[in-house]
Amino acid sequence: MDTATATKTGADQPIVTKARMLHTMIRVRDFEKSIDFYTRLLGMKLMRKNDYPAGRYSLAFVGYGDEKEQAVIELTYNWDQTEPYTIGSGFGHLAIGVADIYGVCEKLAAAGVKIPRPAGPVKHGTTVIAFIEDPDGYKIELIDRL
Repeated sequence: MDTATATKTGADQPIVTKARMLHTMIRVRDFEKSIDFYTRLLGMKLMRKNDYPAGRYSLAFVGYGDEKEQAVIELTYNWDQTEPYTIGSGFGHLAIGVADIYGVCEKLAAAGVKIPRPAGPVKHGTTVIAFIEDPDGYKIELIDRL
């Protein structure tokens, strides 16, 4: 699905008129553990995985559908990273729509996934959400919407 961006020129016209979100990149400390989390626990497919020895890093792309149609997550593993990454105050979260959020959270908790905000309605609303964390501490919002 193509969408227009909000970058405007002097005449209030978009500069980019056809665009699509391709991926979000996050850096991970344990490549295989992260791939397992996103594929086995969250049900994404491993689209591709490549090592770049000259650059001393590896990439894996995971998602729910064909990259030609949907945005995916790029997991970047830097071979020489010894300390945990600081996630920073600018990053918020990834969001994933799920069916049966209460059941999903129950299964994720049983698998040892950290759930800092259990499933329930948003404050002052009716949408049911939960927040989980991946192995590196990245927040993932689950939204009951499928």
